[in-house]
Amino acid sequence: MKKYLAIVAIVFMVSCKPKAVVTSTTVTEPVDEMKATKIIDNHYSNKSDFSTLYIKANARYADDKQAQNVTAEIKIKKDQQILVSIRFIGITMAKASITPTSVSYYEKIKGTYFDGDFSALSQWLGTDLDYNKIQNMLTGEALDDLNKGKYTKILLDNLYRLDDSNNGNTKKSYYFNPTDFSVNKQEVVQEAENRSIQIAYPERVAHKEANLPSSVEIKTAQPKGKSEINLNYNSVSFNEELSFPYSIPDGYKRIIIK
Repeated sequence: MKKYLAIVAIVFMVSCKPKAVVTSTTVTEPVDEMKATKIIDNHYSNKSDFSTLYIKANARYADDKQAQNVTAEIKIKKDQQILVSIRFIGITMAKASITPTSVSYYEKIKGTYFDGDFSALSQWLGTDLDYNKIQNMLTGEALDDLNKGKYTKILLDNLYRLDDSNNGNTKKSYYFNPTDFSVNKQEVVQEAENRSIQIAYPERVAHKEANLPSSVEIKTAQPKGKSEINLNYNSVSFNEELSFPYSIPDGYKRIIIK
């Protein structure tokens, strides 16, 4: 349970309802040919226009040994801070604060906390992370800045797939819906280390502030085992005055991630 709370708290890392439209990301219509650069341009034309985002979600975590259901409260101050609270039967069991320069979380069962940066966390979870990637993952955007890379394009299952042209060990693929160029799925694979993470967005809701996922499916695999995290966003609100209270309780024991 201790490890579960830590992973959920970190990886997770209303006024929108009348005009919100729920859409499935399954595509059945034929897809037109299009260059990779045009697909990227169209993706970034869907700009997110908000200062804060508040999400209430149900979350399920499962690995080779256990499965748990919790609720998550996610607060985002765009490009500045993410605060995640994990609750079990209404009781806060873990909290995480993520900024562009730091990662901190604590969990109550063992009374432990972590306070550091993304380097140790990335090594522990088996994939490179930074603040932008976590924010993008939660808001359903491409993990990386696609304008900074080179990509090859193929059509697969009526989706545009862009593959990173980098010939290094890390392989990245992004799948886009041809109707609105939102991310349908994204994958990162490190073959030499036998690691992978896949993030899928089966459904989305079109708000005036952003095209957000209403569900997020995260699957990870590495030598020590496989895990799945499913998030269902019950409600979201934009541009509210949010507070981000976070402090590590006295007496908690610091852990070092190696």
